[in-house]
Amino acid sequence: MRSNYPQKLVGLVLLSVLLFALPLIVQAQSSWTPELEMRVKGIGAVRVSPDGKKVAYTVSSAVMTPDKSEFVSQIWVANSDGSDAVQLTYAEKSSDNPQWSPDGKMLAFTSSRSGKNNLYVLRLIGGEAEQLTDVKSSVSNFAWAPDGGRIAFIMRDAASDDEEKNNKGKDDWRWIDESVKLNRLNVISLQQDTNGKREPRRLSGDANVEGDFDWSPDGKTIVFTRTKMPKADYWTTSDLLSVDVATAKVITLAATSASESDPTYSPDGKWISFRVSDDPPRWAGYQRIAVIAAAGGAPRLLTETFDAQPGILDWSADGKRIYFSETRGTVSRVSAIDISTGSVSELNRGNEVLGSLSLNRSHTMLGFTMQAPDKAPEAFVTSINNFAPVQVSRANADLPNVPMGKTEVIRWKSADGLDVEGLLTYPGGYAAGTRVPLLLVIHGGPTGVFMQSFLAGSRGVYPLASFASRGFAVLRVNPRGSSGYGQKFRFANIKDWGGGDYKDLMTGVDNVIAMGVADPERLGVMGWSYGGYMTSWVITQTHRFKAASVGAGVTNLMSFIGTADIPSFIPDYFEGQPWENLDVYRTHSAMFNARGVTTPTLIQHGEADERVPISQGYEFYNALKVQNVPVRMIVLPRMPHGPNEPKMVLKTKQTNLEWFEKYVGSPGKVNTARSN
Repeated sequence: MRSNYPQKLVGLVLLSVLLFALPLIVQAQSSWTPELEMRVKGIGAVRVSPDGKKVAYTVSSAVMTPDKSEFVSQIWVANSDGSDAVQLTYAEKSSDNPQWSPDGKMLAFTSSRSGKNNLYVLRLIGGEAEQLTDVKSSVSNFAWAPDGGRIAFIMRDAASDDEEKNNKGKDDWRWIDESVKLNRLNVISLQQDTNGKREPRRLSGDANVEGDFDWSPDGKTIVFTRTKMPKADYWTTSDLLSVDVATAKVITLAATSASESDPTYSPDGKWISFRVSDDPPRWAGYQRIAVIAAAGGAPRLLTETFDAQPGILDWSADGKRIYFSETRGTVSRVSAIDISTGSVSELNRGNEVLGSLSLNRSHTMLGFTMQAPDKAPEAFVTSINNFAPVQVSRANADLPNVPMGKTEVIRWKSADGLDVEGLLTYPGGYAAGTRVPLLLVIHGGPTGVFMQSFLAGSRGVYPLASFASRGFAVLRVNPRGSSGYGQKFRFANIKDWGGGDYKDLMTGVDNVIAMGVADPERLGVMGWSYGGYMTSWVITQTHRFKAASVGAGVTNLMSFIGTADIPSFIPDYFEGQPWENLDVYRTHSAMFNARGVTTPTLIQHGEADERVPISQGYEFYNALKVQNVPVRMIVLPRMPHGPNEPKMVLKTKQTNLEWFEKYVGSPGKVNTARSN
């Protein structure tokens, strides 16, 4: 008879391994790690049904297997009181942007499950989703017609047969800015033709359609915006047009040297609201809400809002007000502007951060996401007339109850007396008076803004919650140039990158040191995009930081404008081309100030980045390497301006945590010296 001793031994070994690993598992879940942050689910596209009884939303999860790395979104539906939440889609590819049919019986959405991003409809009584379109390129935004029998959508031109043939035959040379593929507005009927097919019909002719568009209440016309080219640099050329759906006749409503965008019909169809920029448009951003008669005429500008960057949501049901959202400091506000008087009233007063805002078709209910530094995002709804949020999703309810470092808003005076604000996150379990290592994080933009959003998340490249769990304090400054503090503040860094904004950052660090929180001998700095620019700039100006991480940073202003997809961006900020004022570009570029840098620097960059080409990272890497500065550069294959695959996001989180623990501090190193 065969002995079972080996099997028993294996069992005992496995039991020992499990018992040994159990404390490690518990320990791992008692603090935040980059791996745990990847478990946080994203919530989006919160849409309330026309009758206000149901809510559709998407839940996004990071899927990482040996042969897969992608964020996958699925559509959920719940009652508006939060009960009976059910998952509707289960495909391997994402299902996005759910929109209710006017009768509330169907949801339309987009998905790439067929290989291309197509349009689908799903009947809530049951059954499989039905594919409406079969495109060779991709469907982007779409909208139901008021009669529920048609859907308008934007689709990029597909490659011609000759182009496909040349591509396969490696004869695929091309001329820059010629034979450009445009975004076209199309309409498709839900009813099949006599051949059992649905053929879309183009409405926009040769216009390149950008952003949002809207059906008139009677379903006869669609208002949209066009730009000269489907490239990011051409947003300044946006004009307002409308098209007759039956005849495809296009008329121009507003075509000025300003930029018109985001049109929306009033409930009676007589007026159109839209946003209009300053003239000429500036990249620093300035918009006003305007209204124009649907038949055409002179636009009328409404009152300037607090931050001069309102995001239009929709009209009120009676057509007397326009709802909009806007950043105010580190929080978000939903407001209404009266069409007649221009008075602005705020609907919400809390410190939470709202996103994915959408008013339902009956203009009665608002759907949105809401989060706070210690609260993961979830879907919420409220009556538009009485802001009282009701939570409808529980997507992140299964996260372990891991302590989160406390975050508070702090304020200080910059070197020139300007009031500056930031968010300070303390290490978990912080004891007052204890000096700890401080990490300065700089946002992108430069018109970005740090808000009181959840510290952990599966999309961010900087593991803020993990930093706090490992004993770091984290300071996120909103320097001059940031959104949320008004147009004057946002324009205060024109021709002055690396000047006043640098002083805002340094005085912020000084303030946290004076508070007795930061150890001045253990400082780190990091940032992505413009934040990467500022990080590279900081270490050319001071040696006070023990480590730096430059993410997709602009390090050479001159070579940037010749290689990026937004060549007008820097010349607008510096009010001239480099051949017009070479000294300005040279003076404000880290590359021309890199001599003498000593700070150990990590560089992270996406290989497919068109916004800030990877050559910017290579330039700075080689400048530091030749000076024997401790420097490493990690290249993220396939990644655009920000990593969009979970494994690449996780790697950026991990390398940032490892870098700052190595050079700035590590768990167990606590300086208990008190401030004077």
